[in-house]
Amino acid sequence: MPTEVALLESRALRAERMVRVDILDKVKSLVMLPDGIHVRTEDVARYFEVSTEAVKKVTQRHRAEMEENGLLLLRGSDLRSFHRDMLSLWEGEGEESYPQAATRLSLYTRRTVLNVAMLLRDSDIARCVRTYLLDAEADLRERYDSLDFRVTRIESCLVGVGSALQELGPVLRRMSERFDSLDRKLGVTHEVVGAMSARLADVAHDVRRVDARLDDVAHRLRELRPAPREE
Repeated sequence: MPTEVALLESRALRAERMVRVDILDKVKSLVMLPDGIHVRTEDVARYFEVSTEAVKKVTQRHRAEMEENGLLLLRGSDLRSFHRDMLSLWEGEGEESYPQAATRLSLYTRRTVLNVAMLLRDSDIARCVRTYLLDAEADLRERYDSLDFRVTRIESCLVGVGSALQELGPVLRRMSERFDSLDRKLGVTHEVVGAMSARLADVAHDVRRVDARLDDVAHRLRELRPAPREE
């Protein structure tokens, strides 16, 4: 796990942690401008409890990195337009409640403020933010290691299951062969029963024919019987 010194010195390490802007509010409340997106240099200095000059020096030394993380410098018409937008959102007592820069204004986003926290050496608040970042990473690594351990245990169990399934394979094949044999025998039995059913139908037809002939013979015998004599 990287140390605080490594975080101060390595731009790559800082870039990897730039998504954790939530850490800022865990350390101290960051008061934003009315747009809810930006803060000024003096707001950043107030958050870190340092002078505005300290923030300006860090920004000047690492301007390219800061600009990648949202730092803006407004002048001229852009600055006037920004002030108009802020005044329309400001809920203070009159326009004087919103301080306006005269010629230029540096604006920081939460991401930029986090960038300052990872660069500002002489601030207890900045050190606290860096500690939170590193502790959060350590906690995440611990959770990952725990998850990795559990996955490893599951994989080891699956190895045993795999060997058991390999042993079960021949048994299942034999059972499948026996079921196939039973299916064939049932098929033959079904054919025999079908033939017997057809034969019985023929026998029933023959019996009905015999019954009819017997009825005919009985009728003829009754006709041949002599009539009784009269006295």
